[in-house]
Amino acid sequence: MRMVPRSLAGRLLAISTLTTVAALVFAAFAIGHILERVVMRGLDQQLEAEATMLVRAIRPDGTLDRARVVDLPGFAKPGQGWGWQVTGPGGRWTEGDAFDGASLPPPGPEAGPPPKTPPLPKPGSTSPEPPPPGMAGGRPADALTADGEPVHMLEQVIPSEAGPIRIMVSGPRQVVLAPLRDAMAPLFGSLAVLGVALALAVWAQLRLGLRPLRTLRIALGEVRTGRRRHVPADQPAELVPLVADLNALIDQNEAQLAQARRHVANLAHGLKTPLAALAVRLEEQKHDPDGGLRAMVADIDGRIRHHLGRARAAAPGGPQRASTPLATAIGDLVTVMRGIHADRPLTAAVDVAPNLSVAADPQDLDEMLGNLLDNAWKHASSAVNVSASRTGAGVEVVLEDDGPGLTDEAVAEALVAGRRLDERGDGHGFGLPIARELAELNGGSLSLARSARTGGLRVVLTLPVQRDRNSEA
Repeated sequence: MRMVPRSLAGRLLAISTLTTVAALVFAAFAIGHILERVVMRGLDQQLEAEATMLVRAIRPDGTLDRARVVDLPGFAKPGQGWGWQVTGPGGRWTEGDAFDGASLPPPGPEAGPPPKTPPLPKPGSTSPEPPPPGMAGGRPADALTADGEPVHMLEQVIPSEAGPIRIMVSGPRQVVLAPLRDAMAPLFGSLAVLGVALALAVWAQLRLGLRPLRTLRIALGEVRTGRRRHVPADQPAELVPLVADLNALIDQNEAQLAQARRHVANLAHGLKTPLAALAVRLEEQKHDPDGGLRAMVADIDGRIRHHLGRARAAAPGGPQRASTPLATAIGDLVTVMRGIHADRPLTAAVDVAPNLSVAADPQDLDEMLGNLLDNAWKHASSAVNVSASRTGAGVEVVLEDDGPGLTDEAVAEALVAGRRLDERGDGHGFGLPIARELAELNGGSLSLARSARTGGLRVVLTLPVQRDRNSEA
């Protein structure tokens, strides 16, 4: 199973999705943690204030002066988890229901040395002096009431002349949880909106970021069809080296084709002179009374001109190929094949739309389809099927017969240039190398396989479609 997408857009989208989800999850946890700390700090401050009141109410003998205890708002409400407890050598004092059967945390460490002891009220004084700053702070802890409700506690152990005194102040955790729930709902909604906005931003980034690649593909298609000579050099910095290499490759191929055309021209000119002399000799010496030889010379001269024109049209940036109707060409060739192979009355099924045209030279198309139909007619048992359909920027012509077909080894050898399978005895592929060469010369391809429908040979000829300049402008 492939985990990494094949397309660049898929890879970028996967990376962006993973990082965005991770960032949103981290933001949710981080913001929730910060909110909890802020709300918890407010509860701790309220508990510390009540603990300070209790510290001021402790007498020098370690007992609690209940007359000096002031319950802050909330601590006077029974049944909500508010309360306090003072435990020392002089006894235990409790207010509220938070400590009735609650699972209290173990006692904390005692306070420090005597210099940190808060000054207790002197004999005969009416009010104690305030404790030094920071002494009201304590050790926070969480516990459960007898009813199983969670509470948050603050513990303070202070020394006195009679011994250590443990002060515990409690508040319900609902004071923290309720604001958190109220805050998390809009928080998650905001993060969801942010996630949608980031998804749209990623989509826009992919569309804009990958647009140069789509433009480059279109430009290469225009070079292939002869509408451009080079790929435009005005590209993003990352694509400039690639475009430079592509243009260099185009120039190299054009130079090689120009050299091949020169060789073909030289060969053609070398043949045209003897042909012209032969035509004159035949005319002067009356060696051709019925004109058959002159017709043969004219045919050879026409073939030379045809291949010269085809070599000129094969160069990138050269003239556009003609748009040749496919249905007419196939229909005419099927009629010819029925006459040539009259001794083999096969059933020929043709399924080609009348408006399909290909960008190929008419003579090349006749030669390609003629070789393929002749090959199918020779080896079919009873039927030959021909169909054509549009596939993107091209047309696929499929020829199937119900003959013996080709083995995988024979398929690999049938299209090798210069080989003729019919000369080795199996007869398949009389013009297959020539048909493939002509298909590639016209910007197409040729492939062979075994037909799943008929069991014989399946030939797929792909040719480009002539594009109209005005329709694409």
